[in-house]
Amino acid sequence: MHGILPRMTSLEHSTVRVGLLGAGTVGSALMGLASRRRDSGFQVSQVLVQDLKKSRPASVAKELLTLDPDEVVSNSDILVDVMGGVGLATKLTLRFLESGKTVVTANKAALAERWSDFIPHFAEGRIHFEAAVMAGTPVVGPLWQVLRSSQPLELHAILNGTCNYIVGQLEAGISYPEALAEAQRLGFAEADPTLDVGGYDTAHKLCLLARLGFSPELLWESVKSDTRGINHLTPMIIREVMEQGGRVRLVGSVVPRDESWRLCVRPVILPEDHPLISASGSKNGLLFRGDPVGEVLISGPGAGGGPTASAVLADIEAVVQGRSGPKQPTFAASVPRDYSFEDLVELE
Repeated sequence: MHGILPRMTSLEHSTVRVGLLGAGTVGSALMGLASRRRDSGFQVSQVLVQDLKKSRPASVAKELLTLDPDEVVSNSDILVDVMGGVGLATKLTLRFLESGKTVVTANKAALAERWSDFIPHFAEGRIHFEAAVMAGTPVVGPLWQVLRSSQPLELHAILNGTCNYIVGQLEAGISYPEALAEAQRLGFAEADPTLDVGGYDTAHKLCLLARLGFSPELLWESVKSDTRGINHLTPMIIREVMEQGGRVRLVGSVVPRDESWRLCVRPVILPEDHPLISASGSKNGLLFRGDPVGEVLISGPGAGGGPTASAVLADIEAVVQGRSGPKQPTFAASVPRDYSFEDLVELE
């Protein structure tokens, strides 16, 4: 047995040190939640930031902040990545994992694009990543646990709150540039919104879900090349769809195609009675169909500091309690033959 688990034996009468990468929206919320947990068995020991002078909430203790990545890595028993990206944070988490320790991460981009680098550590259960998809709404756990006993048939998911917000604004007649600018003002969209509106954030998350529930061999490039965003939408396009009784949503899907699984992200037209139609605003939704489980719908908050931090906190507590993280399937699920999957109408 590897990682934090054997170390817990020697630390059972002391507090586990949690190193945090990032003190932004999620990191600040996490520190606030952690400060209210009594007898949790851990404490945030150090926090890596890029600017010591930046104004932050009172929950972020200034004395814990550092600009030194080595300091955080060397003085932590668990490393938590809420910084994101495939650069420094990924480099540090892989280095930490290679030392035999355990990581909790919300970094879907790193896991989607560099999955092969993490595979040895998945096998040992030393990566916990519930917060990487749909924030505090549990989907990673169900896919790698109870739903794994069913033959997967198809999956459809709405996974990006920024796109939901912008589409909602378009439904109200607001132009795309105005809707995007408002989303940026409110903090829903980054200064460079490409990851969200281009569909790549959804593609990252879909890639993780597909590897857990369908095949560990699915490649990031396969979904990236089949991804379209919402930046071509207009109020007129949205209005025409609504007049015909439909609603536009950016949906990621995993469906059978020939002898393999197709992963795609694109705007689609959902009928008003579709199970995913309620996933609007910051709400996300996942629809899984399998045999014999049937249809499973999971819906809830998919973004925001509080919901995401709650999932990160749950993963930290799981590590402290000695529980293993998700393990990737050892083989791909067979692609069903003669199965008529839900053919969502793609919006041109």
